[in-house]
Amino acid sequence: MKGTYLGEFEELVLLIIGALADDAYSISIKEQLKEKTERNPSIGALHSSLSRLEDKGFISSFEGGATKRRGGRRKRFYQITSAGRKALSDAHTLRSGLFKLVPGVTLNE
Repeated sequence: MKGTYLGEFEELVLLIIGALADDAYSISIKEQLKEKTERNPSIGALHSSLSRLEDKGFISSFEGGATKRRGGRRKRFYQITSAGRKALSDAHTLRSGLFKLVPGVTLNE
């Protein structure tokens, strides 16, 4: 399982990338993390996570077109791969199964 473990922060980043679909780039991901989780990760921490997710094959990235608004720089967009979708599904299955083992905890599904 080494190399394919999905940490909590990586899982959140992967979920946000999936939710943002075609608009998943570092700043939009950071904004959604802040809004949805009330966390405000540094851009460096986010980029480290994005790099790890790409190394694991859970996401891929590509550069968008350059724009005047960005001073001619390009945005790097991210998308979930099939391995990333499987990792999310496996993490959900594992967590759901473990939650069911805890007496008095109910799942809101």
